This record gives sequence, structure tokens and C-alpha cells, in this order.
Amino acid sequence: MFKYFGILFLASLLFSCTGGEDSAKIGQYTTFSIDKVYDAGKVAKGELIQATFEVKNTGTYPLIIADVQESCTCTVSDYPQDPIEPGETGTIKATVNTDETNRGNIKKPIEITANTRPSTTEVNIIAQVID
Repeated sequence: MFKYFGILFLASLLFSCTGGEDSAKIGQYTTFSIDKVYDAGKVAKGELIQATFEVKNTGTYPLIIADVQESCTCTVSDYPQDPIEPGETGTIKATVNTDETNRGNIKKPIEITANTRPSTTEVNIIAQVID
């Protein structure tokens, strides 16, 4: 009797772990579009640059943003934690504190890691920091 219960338990566990048709699976690569440069123009030294990047899933599988890495003077405040379905959009928000940058032209990279090929995409925040 215990043997049959064990088999039944394992079978139910196996079937409960499979996702539906819409769930993302390992090995499903997709594509996305994003403006690769956010140009803040001329900003005063000490000003915060609030950059927004819109990400659109242009592929056929859900887009999963695994990580967003910023350079030393950027702070990524928000990025989609849930998969972005095909045709849908999400937003990545980042801030640059110009108190921590040099004057003149600046370029701050942000690296997005997702289920795409290649797996990383770089976007940049650019500005001209003035007095």
C-alpha cells in the first residue's frame, strides 16, 4: 500500500511542477527593442538625471530581465521583475547624481541581462554637466 502511495505522490508532484503554455522556460530566447541612449542634454552640476528606458518585447517568448547593472554613479531604481509578454512593454528607471560626476560630457552605461542572444545589452545615459 505504501508503495502505491509513494508512486502516486511522485506522479502528482511531477505534474504539478510543469508550467502552463504561457510560462517561461529555460532555453526560450526572445528579442526586445530599447532606445540605447538617454540624452539628458545640458544639466547643472548637482542635478539628478532621472532616465527612463522603455523595453518592448519583440519576440515570441516572455522577456525575462534577470539583472540590471549600473556604473558607479548610476542607481537603477526600478526594472520589471515579472516576465514581459510578447508585444508588451516594461520600464527601466535609473538616476545619475551629477554631484558625483565630472563637469563636461558624461556617459554612464547600464547593462541589461535577459533571455536574449547575446544575453547582455548596454544602454547609456549621456549629458553635458555644466556649472
